[in-house]
Amino acid sequence: MVQVRVSDVSAPRQALIRHCQKIGFGRIGPLIVRNGDPEVTPETDVFVDVKLDGDEGPRPVCSLGDFVLSKEVVRLFAELDAFRNGVVQHLEVRAGIPRRIVFKAPI
Repeated sequence: MVQVRVSDVSAPRQALIRHCQKIGFGRIGPLIVRNGDPEVTPETDVFVDVKLDGDEGPRPVCSLGDFVLSKEVVRLFAELDAFRNGVVQHLEVRAGIPRRIVFKAPI
């Protein structure tokens, strides 16, 4: 299996990876998807989920310039490639990693 690194993906995808890392826990949406790339617009909301009974520090990879993408991130980008154009209603982030996406799709 080929490992995909941050430096291998487009700038909009890199920005989304960094947003997820910064949020830690929460969700982002809606995201416009154009030609498989996510676009953060002024309409995009970021909801941060703060757990008050524990310490949720930043992920170790947050300080790295380049690293191998997790399988979840690779799968997210494969889904965006297949989706191509549309709206992601929200992207759920857990521990800085996208875990679930909800698409707005035509019938």
